[in-house]
Amino acid sequence: MTQHKVKKPSRQQVYTLLVEVGRNTDDGLPEGATGGALMCYASGVDEAEAVRETVAILKQADLAPLDVSGYGTLEERLAEGHDINDEERGLMKRALDENSVIIAQMTPFFEGDEKDDD
Repeated sequence: MTQHKVKKPSRQQVYTLLVEVGRNTDDGLPEGATGGALMCYASGVDEAEAVRETVAILKQADLAPLDVSGYGTLEERLAEGHDINDEERGLMKRALDENSVIIAQMTPFFEGDEKDDD
């Protein structure tokens, strides 16, 4: 007699993270940049796991993560009134499907840039 295992629904969710990075040798940031910000979509069973995975992957890519700000899951962001377009939703779905971290946007910082510390 064979038993078929019932696949449990995935507990993975996708979290939107903003990661501030400093400079590191071979980090791929433009010459003259003092650091940068990365908008990432990362899968995890909770936000803490998504942050850990994101930081580990960025370090493997020779980036120097300094700070991570979490903006929640798709559902949490929608509940807060965020406008999330189809492209962004597609990247979130890809992160979930591939159980991965997707860097959606990279913005370099340069000397003299104003940092918004609200």
